[in-house]
Amino acid sequence: MTTVRREPEAIYTDPAAPVGERVADLLARMTREEKLAQLGSAWAFSVIEGGRFSPERARPVLRHGLGHVTRVAGATSLKATQVARVANEIQRFLVTETRLRIPAIVHEEVCSGLMAREATVFPQAIGVASTWAPELNRRLADAVREQMRAMGGHQGLSPVLDVVRDPRWGRTEETYGEDPHLVARMGVAFIRGLQGSSLAEGVIATAKHFVGYGASEGGLNWAPAHLPPRLLREVYLYPFEAAVREAGLESMMAGYHELDGIPCHANRQLLNDVLRGEWGFGGTVVSDYFAVDDLHSYHHFAEDKRQAAALALTAGTDVELPATDAYAGALAGALDAGVVGEGELDEAVSRVLRQKFELGLFEDPYVDEAAVALTVNTERHREVALEMARRSLVLLKNDRVLPLRPGAGTVALIGPNADDARHLLGDYSFAAHVESLAEARERRGLLGQTMTIPDDLEIEESTEGLPTVRDELTARLGDRVRYARGCDVIDTSRDGFDEAVAAAAAADVAVLVMGDRSGLTTRATTGESRDRSSLDLPGVQEDLVRAVVATGTPVVAVLVAGRPVGGDFLHDECAAVLMAWLPGQTGARAIAEVLLGEVSPSGKLPISYPRSAGQIPVFYGHKVSGGRSHWHGDYVDSPVRPRYRFGHGLGYVPFVVEQATLNRAEVTAGDGVEVEVIVANIGDRAGEEVVQLYIRDPQATVTRPVLELKGFARVSADAGRRAAVRFHLPTGQLGFYDRNMNYTVETGHIEVYVGFSSDTRTHTHAGTFTITGDADRPRVEKAYAGTVVVDEPPTATARRPLGRT
Repeated sequence: MTTVRREPEAIYTDPAAPVGERVADLLARMTREEKLAQLGSAWAFSVIEGGRFSPERARPVLRHGLGHVTRVAGATSLKATQVARVANEIQRFLVTETRLRIPAIVHEEVCSGLMAREATVFPQAIGVASTWAPELNRRLADAVREQMRAMGGHQGLSPVLDVVRDPRWGRTEETYGEDPHLVARMGVAFIRGLQGSSLAEGVIATAKHFVGYGASEGGLNWAPAHLPPRLLREVYLYPFEAAVREAGLESMMAGYHELDGIPCHANRQLLNDVLRGEWGFGGTVVSDYFAVDDLHSYHHFAEDKRQAAALALTAGTDVELPATDAYAGALAGALDAGVVGEGELDEAVSRVLRQKFELGLFEDPYVDEAAVALTVNTERHREVALEMARRSLVLLKNDRVLPLRPGAGTVALIGPNADDARHLLGDYSFAAHVESLAEARERRGLLGQTMTIPDDLEIEESTEGLPTVRDELTARLGDRVRYARGCDVIDTSRDGFDEAVAAAAAADVAVLVMGDRSGLTTRATTGESRDRSSLDLPGVQEDLVRAVVATGTPVVAVLVAGRPVGGDFLHDECAAVLMAWLPGQTGARAIAEVLLGEVSPSGKLPISYPRSAGQIPVFYGHKVSGGRSHWHGDYVDSPVRPRYRFGHGLGYVPFVVEQATLNRAEVTAGDGVEVEVIVANIGDRAGEEVVQLYIRDPQATVTRPVLELKGFARVSADAGRRAAVRFHLPTGQLGFYDRNMNYTVETGHIEVYVGFSSDTRTHTHAGTFTITGDADRPRVEKAYAGTVVVDEPPTATARRPLGRT
């Protein structure tokens, strides 16, 4: 082994020097090959042989250095300590065997926790959004940061900030739902938790997929999105803007799709003018996997790989993932031809180097392998996962059959998701995603792209130790649980129907655990590239529901799914419906606890629940001319309203809004109003509720949505107790883009409503206030959120006797 000695006079090696000076010094020493290497990446398995780092395989891959290592944990079956060891060996090779000794950034997927064999599997993002608890999401990200850093990771490819209003799209499960404010609040919290107080101890967050990826034609993956400028600004760009300006986001991933004829990876207006110019973003833009070459091979936007590389880099795409392709010889050719300037190359490299310095990689690129076991999937992390799973479950319907009483007789437990822990996990969990690696090796490709996965790479699918719903219910009810699978998620065999029907007929209640299987392979029904044309349960599950309901036994449907699912019969005829989403490794316990009343459900829908695919798009924040057919209102064959509205979710504990008031009737533009809400628990046990604050602008120079979420708070209260929720609503949060596409806060009236969902029929009108201001007043800065405080109500209110309403 040849050791390259450190140059003592090099400024970049001095940890006391300012980062900017270190970057400039290092950049000045680099050859073009070394610069290009910093904009590239390599799959971890390309430098592994037999489960160990291979210097022989690494030498041609790492000879000039490397920008990113792709998924040491997520693209292998290595256990946590082995991941740390391989990450250390990769860094050691770069530090000792390359000329400038530049460590690499190791990136991993973190959609439902760190995608690693022994890491904690949290609920999928759509379930996280159902908690309406940003602080809990920050704690989730804290846990991910700790686990990633322990294993040698530095950049997580989350959060997904795509606003989605078409649940046919397979990646709906990875999102925080339909509302830009909710998406932004959950995303900002995640970024703050993942990046920490500084990158020296933090992990770079990567918001994706910039922008409009979830608004594709037909709900189809990678399809074009048709978004007019105002809608793009106010809804789809909004969460990303909040992530940059509020949370200090360090990395952005461009989307696979196109907007108005321009693929996002080549869209300079988005990646440079808006992101960097308007918002002041100073981080890196990374490509989605294979997306630079897709400009040529998929979109036919570039005539060859060289032009694809030039278009991407000059638009603002800094780093090519998951492996260097177009940013190697093709980009070098573009530089030689003068299509790309050396200054543009240097800008991108400088951004990558800055992050490496701020991560502390030059001072300490290694991790403590002996400490990994003490950090990964600890009891503390599992407790966060359990709390998240409990609060993510949404009780959609309950005809007084839930909670099940401990002595209420036998329970028939039926369905393809009742006794399979794998089905509780999202598409970017390790167990789900490793299946795509196995399929990719067999097909010699991934995501439609040719790639080679070494035959000696161990690929082991495992859900070892994860309990199923059957396990958790049996632990509580013993032999009173009678299990029958009934059918598969997607196969069409009805061979198990008779056994399931017999079990239901002999039971006091039937619990059907139905839904999806998440992943990226053809066996999956939800997840990336698993788009659907129907929202009915896949396979023959709807028929199984009919057969079980026909027995006359009360039926509880538990939907383990990545999108709103289930036909009219299921939702009309089942006595209760519980949406569990994809609740992760503690999900089975949370489901059992809610079914038996050990925990009261408190999740709220982050997305409107369509009656059928024919209603799509259906969302609460439509314009006054939308959401209905003029003049009869409904469809010929269906109501226009969704099956369940955004923000809906029942519990076992009833709450009421006793009063809601504004502190003023008039406010100057640039100031704010206070909204005080008194809520009361009128049940006989402690419980939780989510107070939701909506506004309506009844008259504006640009048409406005009929309702807009502007604040929310999760409230806990003991039986018979009240809580006071105080919202500060800044007027900077109430603006919109005017006819000249300038953000403006107009003078006029604003109506304020509070409730427990977006259903206006149940809202309390807190009041109407007027925004005033002179025509020559200074422009009001955009605000992304106000503040909210939850505490005890004033004494006189607190002591007033409660009555049921």
